[in-house]
Amino acid sequence: MKWIRDRILSEEYLLTFHAEVERGNDNIDIKGIEGVMLQGVILEHYPDDPRGASCLVCGYCGQTPVHIVCGRNSDDWLVVITVYIPSIPKWENPQERRSR
Repeated sequence: MKWIRDRILSEEYLLTFHAEVERGNDNIDIKGIEGVMLQGVILEHYPDDPRGASCLVCGYCGQTPVHIVCGRNSDDWLVVITVYIPSIPKWENPQERRSR
């Protein structure tokens, strides 16, 4: 999380087109994304993702739980891949996937 926080604080991050669309759909503003990344926790690591290693960060925007999948690009910038509000049926609660 330190590296993620450092990138947010130094404004060395970018949002993919997909993340922009998803954050708009869920009415999550940039300040909300920054807050989640500064205060959140990593729930899952995806070291073998074909697009590059990434992780799932969980935090809150006000009272609303938010998940952010992010990774690192070749310029050592944080890349926000997607942003969403976790919900049933995929999530039991914001920190726990529903059993299959």
